[in-house]
Amino acid sequence: MQHESPVKRRVSRQIKVGSVLVGGDAPISVQSMTNTETCDVAATVEQIRRLEAVGADIVRVSVPSMEAAEAFGEIRKQVGIALVADIHFDYKIALRVADLGVDCLRINPGNIGREDRVKAVVDAARHNGIPIRIGVNAGSLEKDLQKKYGEPTPAALVESALRHVEHLDRLDFQDFKVSVKASDVFMAVDAYRLLAKQIEQPLHLGITEAGGLRSGTVKSAVGLGMLLAEGIGDTIRISLAADPVEEIRVGFDILKSLRLRSRGINFIACPSCSRQNFDVVKTMNELEARLDDVLTPMDVAVIGCVVNGPGEAKEADIGLTGGTPNNLIYQDGKPDQKVDNAELVDRLEKMIRDKVAAKQALDANTIARG
Repeated sequence: MQHESPVKRRVSRQIKVGSVLVGGDAPISVQSMTNTETCDVAATVEQIRRLEAVGADIVRVSVPSMEAAEAFGEIRKQVGIALVADIHFDYKIALRVADLGVDCLRINPGNIGREDRVKAVVDAARHNGIPIRIGVNAGSLEKDLQKKYGEPTPAALVESALRHVEHLDRLDFQDFKVSVKASDVFMAVDAYRLLAKQIEQPLHLGITEAGGLRSGTVKSAVGLGMLLAEGIGDTIRISLAADPVEEIRVGFDILKSLRLRSRGINFIACPSCSRQNFDVVKTMNELEARLDDVLTPMDVAVIGCVVNGPGEAKEADIGLTGGTPNNLIYQDGKPDQKVDNAELVDRLEKMIRDKVAAKQALDANTIARG
Protein backbone atom coordinates (compact mmCIF):
# COMPACT_ATOMS: atom_id res chain seq x y z
CA MET A 1 0.00 0.00 0.00
CA GLN A 2 1.14 3.57 -0.65
CA HIS A 3 2.56 5.50 2.32
CA GLU A 4 3.48 9.16 2.76
CA SER A 5 7.15 9.96 2.33
CA PRO A 6 9.04 11.10 5.45
CA VAL A 7 11.20 13.41 3.29
CA LYS A 8 10.90 17.11 4.16
CA ARG A 9 11.73 19.03 1.03
CA ARG A 10 13.83 22.18 0.86
CA VAL A 11 11.71 25.30 0.38
CA SER A 12 12.37 26.78 -3.05
CA ARG A 13 10.98 29.35 -5.43
CA GLN A 14 8.58 27.90 -7.99
CA ILE A 15 9.01 28.32 -11.74
CA LYS A 16 7.02 26.98 -14.67
CA VAL A 17 8.45 24.99 -17.58
CA GLY A 18 5.61 24.83 -20.08
CA SER A 19 2.75 23.42 -18.03
CA VAL A 20 5.12 21.77 -15.52
CA LEU A 21 5.64 23.45 -12.15
CA VAL A 22 9.18 23.08 -10.79
CA GLY A 23 10.05 23.89 -7.20
CA GLY A 24 7.88 24.90 -4.27
CA ASP A 25 5.46 22.12 -3.41
CA ALA A 26 5.26 20.76 -6.98
CA PRO A 27 6.03 17.07 -7.53
CA ILE A 28 9.64 16.39 -8.45
CA SER A 29 9.63 16.25 -12.25
CA VAL A 30 11.49 13.66 -14.30
CA GLN A 31 13.20 14.58 -17.52
CA SER A 32 15.46 13.21 -20.21
CA MET A 33 17.30 14.46 -23.28
CA THR A 34 17.01 13.34 -26.87
CA ASN A 35 20.07 11.73 -28.44
CA THR A 36 18.87 11.92 -32.03
CA GLU A 37 20.21 14.38 -34.58
CA THR A 38 17.98 17.41 -33.92
CA CYS A 39 17.81 18.25 -37.62
CA ASP A 40 16.20 14.85 -38.16
CA VAL A 41 12.80 16.10 -37.11
CA ALA A 42 10.95 12.81 -37.59
CA ALA A 43 13.41 10.78 -35.49
CA THR A 44 13.49 13.40 -32.75
CA VAL A 45 9.70 13.67 -32.57
CA GLU A 46 9.41 9.88 -32.44
CA GLN A 47 11.86 9.70 -29.54
CA ILE A 48 10.11 12.51 -27.66
CA ARG A 49 6.80 10.68 -28.00
CA ARG A 50 8.38 7.50 -26.63
CA LEU A 51 9.69 9.46 -23.66
CA GLU A 52 6.28 11.01 -23.09
CA ALA A 53 4.64 7.56 -23.25
CA VAL A 54 6.71 6.31 -20.28
CA GLY A 55 5.95 9.37 -18.18
CA ALA A 56 8.53 12.07 -18.97
CA ASP A 57 7.50 15.49 -17.67
CA ILE A 58 10.13 17.48 -19.57
CA VAL A 59 12.40 16.72 -22.53
CA ARG A 60 15.61 18.57 -23.38
CA VAL A 61 16.78 18.94 -26.98
CA SER A 62 20.27 19.97 -28.01
CA VAL A 63 20.29 22.97 -30.39
CA PRO A 64 23.89 23.42 -31.57
CA SER A 65 23.24 25.47 -34.72
CA MET A 66 20.78 27.83 -36.35
CA GLU A 67 19.75 24.98 -38.64
CA ALA A 68 18.95 22.92 -35.54
CA ALA A 69 16.99 25.88 -34.18
CA GLU A 70 14.73 25.87 -37.23
CA ALA A 71 14.30 22.10 -36.85
CA PHE A 72 13.42 22.68 -33.20
CA GLY A 73 10.59 24.93 -34.37
CA GLU A 74 9.17 22.07 -36.45
CA ILE A 75 9.57 19.67 -33.52
CA ARG A 76 7.73 22.10 -31.25
CA LYS A 77 4.73 22.07 -33.60
CA GLN A 78 4.44 18.28 -33.38
CA VAL A 79 4.72 17.59 -29.63
CA GLY A 80 2.93 19.00 -26.61
CA ILE A 81 5.36 18.06 -23.83
CA ALA A 82 7.49 20.74 -22.14
CA LEU A 83 10.69 21.26 -24.14
CA VAL A 84 14.02 22.67 -22.99
CA ALA A 85 16.55 23.88 -25.57
CA ASP A 86 20.18 23.13 -24.70
CA ILE A 87 22.32 25.98 -26.00
CA HIS A 88 26.00 26.88 -25.79
CA PHE A 89 28.12 29.71 -27.18
CA ASP A 90 25.81 31.30 -29.77
CA TYR A 91 23.31 33.56 -28.05
CA LYS A 92 21.44 34.12 -31.33
CA ILE A 93 20.29 30.48 -31.23
CA ALA A 94 18.70 31.13 -27.84
CA LEU A 95 16.92 34.19 -29.22
CA ARG A 96 15.58 32.18 -32.14
CA VAL A 97 14.20 29.22 -30.17
CA ALA A 98 12.67 31.65 -27.67
CA ASP A 99 10.51 32.87 -30.54
CA LEU A 100 9.76 29.32 -31.70
CA GLY A 101 7.96 28.17 -28.54
CA VAL A 102 10.66 26.73 -26.27
CA ASP A 103 9.58 26.25 -22.65
CA CYS A 104 13.00 26.74 -21.01
CA LEU A 105 16.50 27.77 -22.10
CA ARG A 106 19.44 25.76 -20.76
CA ILE A 107 22.50 28.00 -20.96
CA ASN A 108 25.83 28.56 -19.29
CA PRO A 109 26.07 32.38 -19.11
CA GLY A 110 29.84 32.08 -18.96
CA ASN A 111 30.10 30.65 -22.48
CA ILE A 112 27.40 32.88 -23.95
CA GLY A 113 29.93 35.70 -23.86
CA ARG A 114 29.62 39.43 -23.22
CA GLU A 115 27.17 40.93 -20.74
CA ASP A 116 25.08 42.43 -23.56
CA ARG A 117 24.59 38.97 -25.09
CA VAL A 118 23.50 37.48 -21.77
CA LYS A 119 21.14 40.44 -21.38
CA ALA A 120 19.65 39.79 -24.83
CA VAL A 121 18.94 36.16 -23.88
CA VAL A 122 17.42 37.17 -20.55
CA ASP A 123 15.28 39.84 -22.23
CA ALA A 124 14.00 37.22 -24.71
CA ALA A 125 13.20 34.83 -21.87
CA ARG A 126 11.40 37.55 -19.93
CA HIS A 127 9.45 38.68 -23.00
CA ASN A 128 8.32 35.12 -23.77
CA GLY A 129 7.65 34.17 -20.15
CA ILE A 130 10.12 31.30 -20.09
CA PRO A 131 12.65 30.32 -17.40
CA ILE A 132 16.36 29.63 -17.74
CA ARG A 133 18.46 26.77 -16.42
CA ILE A 134 22.00 27.59 -15.41
CA GLY A 135 23.94 24.42 -16.10
CA VAL A 136 27.36 24.01 -14.48
CA ASN A 137 29.44 20.89 -15.15
CA ALA A 138 32.71 19.79 -13.57
CA GLY A 139 34.08 19.06 -17.05
CA SER A 140 33.60 22.59 -18.37
CA LEU A 141 34.54 24.97 -15.56
CA GLU A 142 35.90 28.41 -16.43
CA LYS A 143 39.66 28.56 -16.90
CA ASP A 144 40.21 30.95 -14.00
CA LEU A 145 38.37 28.58 -11.64
CA GLN A 146 40.40 25.64 -12.90
CA LYS A 147 43.54 27.63 -12.13
CA LYS A 148 42.27 28.77 -8.74
CA TYR A 149 41.21 25.31 -7.50
CA GLY A 150 43.65 23.18 -9.48
CA GLU A 151 40.90 20.66 -10.27
CA PRO A 152 37.11 20.48 -10.16
CA THR A 153 35.84 20.62 -6.57
CA PRO A 154 32.42 21.19 -4.98
CA ALA A 155 33.49 24.75 -4.05
CA ALA A 156 34.57 25.42 -7.64
CA LEU A 157 31.23 24.21 -9.00
CA VAL A 158 29.31 26.40 -6.56
CA GLU A 159 31.48 29.46 -7.23
CA SER A 160 30.83 29.02 -10.94
CA ALA A 161 27.08 28.68 -10.35
CA LEU A 162 26.92 31.74 -8.08
CA ARG A 163 28.86 33.74 -10.64
CA HIS A 164 26.15 32.99 -13.19
CA VAL A 165 23.38 33.60 -10.65
CA GLU A 166 24.84 37.08 -10.12
CA HIS A 167 24.56 37.68 -13.89
CA LEU A 168 20.83 37.09 -13.68
CA ASP A 169 20.46 38.99 -10.40
CA ARG A 170 21.98 42.07 -11.99
CA LEU A 171 19.39 41.78 -14.73
CA ASP A 172 16.59 41.35 -12.15
CA PHE A 173 15.67 37.92 -13.53
CA GLN A 174 14.71 35.30 -10.94
CA ASP A 175 12.88 32.63 -12.95
CA PHE A 176 15.70 30.16 -13.22
CA LYS A 177 16.87 26.81 -11.89
CA VAL A 178 20.44 25.64 -11.36
CA SER A 179 22.41 22.43 -11.72
CA VAL A 180 25.96 21.69 -10.51
CA LYS A 181 26.72 18.30 -12.02
CA ALA A 182 29.77 16.09 -11.76
CA SER A 183 30.43 12.46 -12.68
CA ASP A 184 31.89 11.91 -9.21
CA VAL A 185 29.07 11.19 -6.77
CA PHE A 186 30.65 12.86 -3.73
CA MET A 187 31.60 15.98 -5.67
CA ALA A 188 28.10 16.41 -7.06
CA VAL A 189 26.39 15.71 -3.74
CA ASP A 190 28.62 18.13 -1.81
CA ALA A 191 28.16 20.85 -4.46
CA TYR A 192 24.37 20.57 -4.35
CA ARG A 193 24.40 20.64 -0.54
CA LEU A 194 26.47 23.84 -0.56
CA LEU A 195 24.37 25.51 -3.25
CA ALA A 196 21.05 24.58 -1.62
CA LYS A 197 21.95 26.79 1.35
CA GLN A 198 22.79 29.83 -0.77
CA ILE A 199 19.98 30.30 -3.28
CA GLU A 200 16.20 30.02 -3.24
CA GLN A 201 15.77 28.83 -6.81
CA PRO A 202 14.86 25.22 -7.66
CA LEU A 203 17.65 22.72 -8.23
CA HIS A 204 17.96 20.39 -11.21
CA LEU A 205 19.69 17.21 -10.00
CA GLY A 206 21.91 14.88 -11.96
CA ILE A 207 25.10 12.88 -11.87
CA THR A 208 26.51 13.83 -15.25
CA GLU A 209 28.00 11.24 -17.60
CA ALA A 210 27.10 8.56 -15.06
CA GLY A 211 27.85 5.62 -17.36
CA GLY A 212 25.98 2.77 -19.02
CA LEU A 213 22.60 1.40 -18.04
CA ARG A 214 23.71 -0.64 -15.02
CA SER A 215 26.63 1.39 -13.68
CA GLY A 216 24.96 4.72 -14.44
CA THR A 217 21.76 3.65 -12.73
CA VAL A 218 23.64 2.64 -9.59
CA LYS A 219 25.73 5.81 -9.50
CA SER A 220 22.67 8.02 -10.08
CA ALA A 221 20.58 6.19 -7.49
CA VAL A 222 23.31 6.60 -4.87
CA GLY A 223 23.98 10.27 -5.56
CA LEU A 224 20.46 11.48 -6.19
CA GLY A 225 19.14 9.23 -3.43
CA MET A 226 21.32 10.97 -0.85
CA LEU A 227 20.19 14.42 -1.97
CA LEU A 228 16.51 13.63 -2.42
CA ALA A 229 16.37 11.95 1.01
CA GLU A 230 17.65 15.24 2.46
CA GLY A 231 14.89 17.16 0.67
CA ILE A 232 17.21 18.63 -1.97
CA GLY A 233 16.07 18.61 -5.59
CA ASP A 234 13.09 19.75 -7.63
CA THR A 235 13.62 18.09 -11.01
CA ILE A 236 15.91 15.21 -12.00
CA ARG A 237 17.63 13.83 -15.07
CA ILE A 238 19.38 10.45 -15.04
CA SER A 239 22.30 10.60 -17.50
CA LEU A 240 22.80 7.18 -19.05
CA ALA A 241 24.68 5.96 -22.11
CA ALA A 242 21.52 4.07 -23.04
CA ASP A 243 18.10 4.54 -24.56
CA PRO A 244 16.74 7.79 -23.02
CA VAL A 245 13.52 5.92 -22.19
CA GLU A 246 15.53 4.07 -19.54
CA GLU A 247 16.42 7.42 -17.93
CA ILE A 248 12.75 8.10 -17.29
CA ARG A 249 12.14 4.64 -15.89
CA VAL A 250 15.14 4.85 -13.56
CA GLY A 251 14.15 8.36 -12.46
CA PHE A 252 10.68 7.25 -11.44
CA ASP A 253 12.07 4.16 -9.73
CA ILE A 254 14.32 6.37 -7.60
CA LEU A 255 11.43 8.66 -6.68
CA LYS A 256 9.15 5.68 -5.96
CA SER A 257 11.73 4.18 -3.62
CA LEU A 258 11.68 7.40 -1.57
CA ARG A 259 7.87 7.70 -1.88
CA LEU A 260 8.29 11.07 -3.60
CA ARG A 261 6.30 10.12 -6.71
CA SER A 262 3.95 7.24 -7.40
CA ARG A 263 3.82 6.22 -11.03
CA GLY A 264 3.55 2.70 -12.35
CA ILE A 265 3.90 -0.57 -10.49
CA ASN A 266 6.13 -0.84 -7.45
CA PHE A 267 7.19 -4.47 -7.47
CA ILE A 268 8.23 -6.16 -4.22
CA ALA A 269 9.98 -9.38 -5.20
CA CYS A 270 12.23 -11.82 -3.40
CA PRO A 271 15.62 -12.70 -4.93
CA SER A 272 14.49 -16.37 -4.81
CA CYS A 273 16.14 -19.40 -3.22
CA SER A 274 15.60 -23.16 -3.03
CA ARG A 275 12.39 -22.60 -1.01
CA GLN A 276 10.64 -21.00 -4.00
CA ASN A 277 7.55 -22.80 -5.31
CA PHE A 278 7.68 -21.09 -8.71
CA ASP A 279 10.41 -19.44 -10.81
CA VAL A 280 10.43 -15.95 -9.28
CA VAL A 281 13.01 -14.47 -11.64
CA LYS A 282 11.24 -15.68 -14.78
CA THR A 283 7.88 -14.54 -13.40
CA MET A 284 9.22 -11.06 -12.63
CA ASN A 285 10.83 -10.71 -16.05
CA GLU A 286 7.55 -11.60 -17.74
CA LEU A 287 5.44 -9.33 -15.55
CA GLU A 288 7.74 -6.33 -15.99
CA ALA A 289 7.77 -6.81 -19.76
CA ARG A 290 4.00 -7.24 -20.02
CA LEU A 291 3.08 -4.41 -17.64
CA ASP A 292 5.59 -1.82 -18.81
CA ASP A 293 2.76 0.38 -20.10
CA VAL A 294 0.96 0.61 -16.73
CA LEU A 295 1.42 4.06 -15.18
CA THR A 296 -1.20 3.77 -12.42
CA PRO A 297 0.47 3.56 -8.97
CA MET A 298 0.20 0.09 -7.46
CA ASP A 299 2.16 -2.19 -5.14
CA VAL A 300 2.55 -5.78 -6.36
CA ALA A 301 4.38 -8.40 -4.27
CA VAL A 302 5.85 -11.53 -5.86
CA ILE A 303 7.31 -13.82 -3.18
CA GLY A 304 8.35 -17.41 -3.87
CA CYS A 305 7.53 -19.07 -0.54
CA VAL A 306 5.50 -18.79 2.66
CA VAL A 307 8.33 -17.43 4.86
CA ASN A 308 7.84 -13.77 3.92
CA GLY A 309 5.13 -14.16 1.29
CA PRO A 310 1.94 -13.69 3.33
CA GLY A 311 3.33 -10.69 5.20
CA GLU A 312 4.39 -8.88 2.03
CA ALA A 313 1.24 -9.87 0.15
CA LYS A 314 -1.02 -8.45 2.86
CA GLU A 315 0.66 -5.03 2.51
CA ALA A 316 0.35 -4.92 -1.30
CA ASP A 317 -2.54 -4.14 -3.62
CA ILE A 318 -1.96 -7.54 -5.21
CA GLY A 319 0.39 -10.17 -3.83
CA LEU A 320 1.52 -13.62 -4.90
CA THR A 321 2.83 -16.13 -2.37
CA GLY A 322 4.37 -19.44 -3.41
CA GLY A 323 2.74 -22.49 -1.90
CA THR A 324 2.23 -26.22 -2.31
CA PRO A 325 0.33 -27.56 -4.16
CA ASN A 326 -0.91 -24.17 -5.38
CA ASN A 327 0.23 -20.57 -4.99
CA LEU A 328 -2.00 -18.03 -3.28
CA ILE A 329 -2.93 -14.60 -4.64
CA TYR A 330 -3.93 -11.84 -2.21
CA GLN A 331 -5.93 -8.79 -3.18
CA ASP A 332 -6.13 -5.72 -0.94
CA GLY A 333 -4.51 -7.65 1.88
CA LYS A 334 -6.84 -10.66 1.82
CA PRO A 335 -6.51 -14.15 0.28
CA ASP A 336 -8.34 -14.07 -3.04
CA GLN A 337 -7.63 -17.18 -5.13
CA LYS A 338 -5.25 -20.05 -5.71
CA VAL A 339 -3.30 -20.49 -8.92
CA ASP A 340 -0.91 -23.08 -10.32
CA ASN A 341 2.45 -22.26 -11.85
CA ALA A 342 1.29 -22.59 -15.44
CA GLU A 343 -1.33 -19.85 -15.08
CA LEU A 344 0.15 -17.46 -12.54
CA VAL A 345 1.60 -14.83 -14.94
CA ASP A 346 -1.58 -14.63 -17.05
CA ARG A 347 -3.75 -14.51 -13.93
CA LEU A 348 -1.67 -11.82 -12.26
CA GLU A 349 -1.57 -9.68 -15.38
CA LYS A 350 -5.36 -9.83 -15.73
CA MET A 351 -5.93 -9.00 -12.04
CA ILE A 352 -3.53 -6.06 -12.22
CA ARG A 353 -5.10 -4.67 -15.38
CA ASP A 354 -8.60 -5.11 -13.94
CA LYS A 355 -7.52 -3.23 -10.83
CA VAL A 356 -5.96 -0.47 -12.93
CA ALA A 357 -9.20 -0.09 -14.89
CA ALA A 358 -11.20 0.06 -11.66
CA LYS A 359 -8.92 2.74 -10.22
CA GLN A 360 -9.10 4.80 -13.40
CA ALA A 361 -12.90 4.57 -13.45
CA LEU A 362 -13.05 5.65 -9.81
CA ASP A 363 -10.76 8.60 -10.48
CA ALA A 364 -12.84 9.61 -13.51
CA ASN A 365 -16.06 9.50 -11.45
CA THR A 366 -14.45 11.56 -8.70
CA ILE A 367 -13.39 14.21 -11.21
CA ALA A 368 -16.83 14.21 -12.85
CA ARG A 369 -18.49 14.88 -9.50
CA GLY A 370 -16.24 17.90 -9.09
